Amino acid sequence: MKFTTKEDIEAPIDQVFAVLSDFESYERAILRRGADLNRIDDLTAPGVGMRWLCKFKYRGRFRTLTADLVEFDPDEVIKLKTHSNGIDGMFQIELLKLSQRHTRLSVVMEMKPNTLTARLFLQSLRLAKSGLTRKFKKSVHDYAEELEARLGGNTVGFA
Repeated sequence: MKFTTKEDIEAPIDQVFAVLSDFESYERAILRRGADLNRIDDLTAPGVGMRWLCKFKYRGRFRTLTADLVEFDPDEVIKLKTHSNGIDGMFQIELLKLSQRHTRLSVVMEMKPNTLTARLFLQSLRLAKSGLTRKFKKSVHDYAEELEARLGGNTVGFA
């Protein structure tokens, strides 16, 4: 199952990338939502090889997710690979410089099952894919608006 969306942000690409690569802020947000998150690498600066272990409750059961940063090209790409309960995932953010003050944000999230149980779970999600796609696009749009406001821009638009 794959979700994709694009947003145009009125802010320079280097500033957008700096905010998107602030992994500590994501860690704090996850902890505030009640999950248990641990960094399980020894890196001191953001880069390929960063790794997290997250434990959280979903649908009444405790789940474990590992996330690995597999691609990190400043001002271009951030790519994470994840694994949780029989589902492998990929989350990729790509930036494209449209002009000095405009950046295109492209976000892709993909999930693939490794077990029969995971396959059945993803099949149930496919039945609601249009609603999930709408929520995914709205979440990215809202985040892009927040990011643009933080960086001093005015508007965000669907690409």
